[in-house]
Amino acid sequence: MNKREFLEKLEQGLCGLPQEEVSERLLFYAEMIDDRIEDGLSEEEAVCDIGNAEDIAVQIISQVPITKLVKNKIKPQRKLQAWEIVLLAVGSPLWIALGIAFFAVILSVYVSLWAVIVSLWSVFASFIGVAIGSIGAGIGFCIGLHSFAGIPLIGAGFICAGLSIACFFGCRAATKGIIWLTRRIALGIKRGFMRKEAAL
Repeated sequence: MNKREFLEKLEQGLCGLPQEEVSERLLFYAEMIDDRIEDGLSEEEAVCDIGNAEDIAVQIISQVPITKLVKNKIKPQRKLQAWEIVLLAVGSPLWIALGIAFFAVILSVYVSLWAVIVSLWSVFASFIGVAIGSIGAGIGFCIGLHSFAGIPLIGAGFICAGLSIACFFGCRAATKGIIWLTRRIALGIKRGFMRKEAAL
């Protein structure tokens, strides 16, 4: 892939971002390619060294604040007609209420997912607490010559320690999953704004 093809593909991936943002990014990557060519690489090698245009576009989109996209989207493209202003004013109780309800549902689902994650980590912490307490109490009973009570407590403590290790890996995987989901949702919202803007 040569420089022109790379920049065209990158521009397609960034379609929907504010035009000044796209121009700035294209200029940055064009200069980056030129710098590599000056260092002795061929044009194709320089482009290959930078990476995949689609992956770079996704990375750029993830770094652009959503407030910038929203601000650019709500900026009027033309002057509103009188009848459009009246429709917006008359319909505002309905669409504002629906918008608030929609975001409240999305937020409650998201908070519920994080509540599950917090609960899982609480279970992990309780397994550790029970393991430490059981082993400590069991050792205390054994020292006090009550080994019939101490040995089962030590065994239960080791079982809880094993369960805590298994629980840790599950909690870590669930936390990584919710963080991944959060990034995907944020990227999806940004792309939604970009598609709407590109359609105008």
